[in-house]
Order: sequence, then structure tokens, then C-alpha cells
Amino acid sequence: MSVTAPPRPRTRQPLVESRPLRNPDVSSREVMTRRGWWLVLLNFLVPGSAQVLAGNRRLGRFGLGATLFLWTALLLAGLGALLWPSGLFALATGSFIPDFLSWFRWLPLTIVQIVIVGYAVLWIVLTIDTLRLVRLVRTGPLARFAIAFVSIALLVVSGSGAAWAAQAAGTTRDAFASIFAESAPVVPPSDGYYNILLLGADSGEGRDSMRFDSISVVSVNATSGAVTITGIPRDMPHFPFAPGPLQDQYPDGHTGYANATCGWGSGINQLRTEVEVCQDGNALYPDAESNGSEPGIEATKDAAEGILGIQIPYYVLIDMKGFADVVDALGGVDITVDERLPKGGPAYDGQPVDDWAFGWIEAGPQHMDGDTAQWYARSRYTTSDFDRMRRQRQLQEAILAQATPQTVLTRFQEVAAAGTAIVKTDLPQSLIAPTLVDLALKAKDQPVSTLELTPEGGIDEFDPDYAQVQQMVRDTLHPPTETEEPAP
Repeated sequence: MSVTAPPRPRTRQPLVESRPLRNPDVSSREVMTRRGWWLVLLNFLVPGSAQVLAGNRRLGRFGLGATLFLWTALLLAGLGALLWPSGLFALATGSFIPDFLSWFRWLPLTIVQIVIVGYAVLWIVLTIDTLRLVRLVRTGPLARFAIAFVSIALLVVSGSGAAWAAQAAGTTRDAFASIFAESAPVVPPSDGYYNILLLGADSGEGRDSMRFDSISVVSVNATSGAVTITGIPRDMPHFPFAPGPLQDQYPDGHTGYANATCGWGSGINQLRTEVEVCQDGNALYPDAESNGSEPGIEATKDAAEGILGIQIPYYVLIDMKGFADVVDALGGVDITVDERLPKGGPAYDGQPVDDWAFGWIEAGPQHMDGDTAQWYARSRYTTSDFDRMRRQRQLQEAILAQATPQTVLTRFQEVAAAGTAIVKTDLPQSLIAPTLVDLALKAKDQPVSTLELTPEGGIDEFDPDYAQVQQMVRDTLHPPTETEEPAP
């Protein structure tokens, strides 16, 4: 009978070998140095993991949980940005919240700020605790300084990213609340379009009232996002009004005032001064201010509706300084200049250009900053108002082309700050996202259509045929299909 040898006892590996991160050989500088680098790297890549492996497991599990939560949130945000960017924007800005709870729209981005700042503070705590776990005095002489320096540098990198993200969240929240009307009613699209009156204004030194230097209507197709910009000459005379107080006052078309205070002639750009300086604008439009507008702007809306024959429920008013800020925020715009134009002015008859010009915009391709683009839009020397309208429309198209998602993201703080330079708008927050944001994304892949009501377009500048103008607008916004006959 064979005798079975008793089993040999299993030898346990020394604890310092099986768990070198938690129980290292403190007598070996090489081991402690290698361990120190591993802990620093783990703390940066997966905050909380260093504590789970070598320190306070409760703190480590909390750090890991916070890290996994943040990673999940970032993953969902990334998927939202790719699959439904307008919905993500609506969620972030709180525009999905009903108007009667509009004061809570600041909450989502504020929560984001608090979470980011809280995680940054947690990361600082974990980094300090990681340096304690490293036991720098046990590492090599040079390694102890290198490990400490790299830990602080990585903390600065991660902290800077967190600070930028928190600031971006706050900037978005504040800019959105500052620019757009909080609880204004949403007007459904009119005949398939959202129509917005776009006003460029310059209060200018010596002027007793801000006047509109540029007047146009931006029509956004409510289905395709296609954008059409219709330019209205600022001196367009004898225009009709949509039904309202000024149509009652001018049933046969605007005649205007003929004095220095209210302006000479009947140009549409004189309308604001007439209503707000020479008439009781608040009596004409008593609800203007409560709806985020002004009597002069509402009067210009009525005029633009009467001229074009379309409903225009919203406006955006930008001053020239705000325009320059937007261009600078986007990194400039690329424009091909047809003729050499001076900066400065306006010039008077017989006054040499060298007496007032302080620079020139040369002909040819130009990359313009905000100041140059502003003078390109304003210059009157050797050009007519119709030339200025063409240049202004050229700039509007260039800005739309330049405002790509990549540009806005990389220059986010500047773009958001420039957005607050908009003087006023009554666009409601609940319309911006997801509706207009979604349409803007669709518009990026389509050319901008323009319609200029100028002599080149067949419009008599001294006696416009407004029935013809309205027919041109209808044909532009609703072009006949191949199976349809053009409207008579």
C-alpha cells in the first residue's frame, strides 16, 4: 500500500509584494519612486483610484463615484451635441421650462456650475491626499521634486479646464437671460416663415436720437431653415403702414415731418425720431415697453410690414459698436472689396477726403476686423445708400458663414460677450431653443438669398410701387415650382 505524502503548505507571498501600492517596501527608494509616479498618474486619469488602491477607500469610492458621474454626464452631453444640439441647448438654457415658471430658467446651468466647481474642489483634495500617500521623503532625491511639480502642474491643467467650463456655463446663462425676452409670447410662423426686423443703429455724436442706419428683414423658413434677407432703403419714401395707429394717421402713406427736429422728407429711417421726439410714442404704442420694445421700433415694424406685405413679430437692434464686437469675436470676416473706401466721415460736399479720412480699405480680398468691417458698412464717400446696402448685406452673409459651430466653440467667451452688445430684442427665450437653433443649423448648409429694393432691382427710389414690392417678396419667399405657373 502506497503512502500519500501530506500536502505541502501553501506559502503566502509577502504583503509588500502582492500589494505594493498599499503596502510598499518603504526601504527601497526605487520602489517608492515608481509607486509615487503610478499614484500621481492614476489620480490624474481616474480621480479617486489612488485612494482606493493605496489610501482611504471611503474617500476613494466617493471620488470614483463622482468621476464616473461626470464622465457619464459628459458622454451624454457629447451624444446630445452630435445627435440633437438644439435640444441640448434648450435643456441647458432652460427654454423648455414654461413661461409661467420662466424665473427657473437660470437653474440648469447654475447646477452645472455648482457640480463643476464641486468636482474641482474634490480633485484638489484628492491630489493633496495623493501626495500624502506618495511619501515624498521616501522617494529619490530628484524624483520627490519632479513628482510634486508634475502633480501641481496636472492639477493646474485640470483646474483650468474646470474653471473654463464653469465660467462658460455662467456666461451662457447670463448672456441668454440678458439678450432674449424672458416670457414674451411665441408667435407662430407666418405663411411658413419666422420674420425678424434687423436694425443697425448708430446714435452718433451730435444726434438727438438714435436712427436706423440699416433696415432689413430676415425671413427664416420654418421647415428648411433657408434664410432670405430683404433690404429696405433707409430713405424709402411715402411707404404704407400695417393696420395700427400710424395707418390711421397716414391712410395714404407716410408723408413725414419737414423740420430739423423730426427730419426732412418721409424716409423710413426718420420714423423713430418722429414717433419718439415729435409725437407721444407711448400713447401710440402703449404696450411697447412692457413687451420688450420701444414705440419707434414698433412704428418701424408697422412700416416694414406695410412695405413688404408680411407679418414681422420680432426685431433685433444692434448698434455699430455691437456689430464690431461680433465681428471681432468671430475672428474677423473675409470680404472682397470692389473699390477703395476711406475710414471716417461723413464727408461734406467739396471737403477733401484727406481732411477727415484716417485710413483706407483697399480693393481686393480683405480679412476685416470689427472696426474695418464697421467702416466698410458705413462709408459714404463716392457711394450711394444702395451701395451701402449691398455692402451691409455682404457683411451679414459673411458673418453667417463665419459663425460655424467650431468657431463659436473655440471663441465662446468672446462670442457670448459680444452677443450682450445687442441693444435690444424681443425674441422670446422659448423660441430660441430648440426652434431657431435647429433652423440655424439647417441654414448653415444653404446659401443666403437676398432681395434689395433698389433701382437695380426695378424699384423707383422716388416713387416706389408697393404692390410690385410685395409681389417681389412673395415670389422670393415662395418661388413657383416646376409644375406651377408664376403668379400674375
